[in-house]
Amino acid sequence: MRLFSHEARQRSADTRRVFAAYEIAHTVADFIAAISFLVGSILFFWPEYETTAIWLFVVGSVFFCLKPSLRLAREVQLWRMGKIDELANRARE
Repeated sequence: MRLFSHEARQRSADTRRVFAAYEIAHTVADFIAAISFLVGSILFFWPEYETTAIWLFVVGSVFFCLKPSLRLAREVQLWRMGKIDELANRARE
């Protein structure tokens, strides 16, 4: 089974559940990053909030970096689940 394979996501109820959980985490990370950048941008209108705005940009950047990490972790977990399924099938034979 290849990484980033659509079939890996639909193989079983467990893989569908894993895929859905990672999709929720990815969406939450996307939302937090976007809100951090939006609020940080607004805070730059007032000089006294500049440090807070900078920190919100850093937080947003961290969450934007988290997004591809979540996708890779999801695909590796789905790939491993496929390998375990293959081993289980071999053991039955």
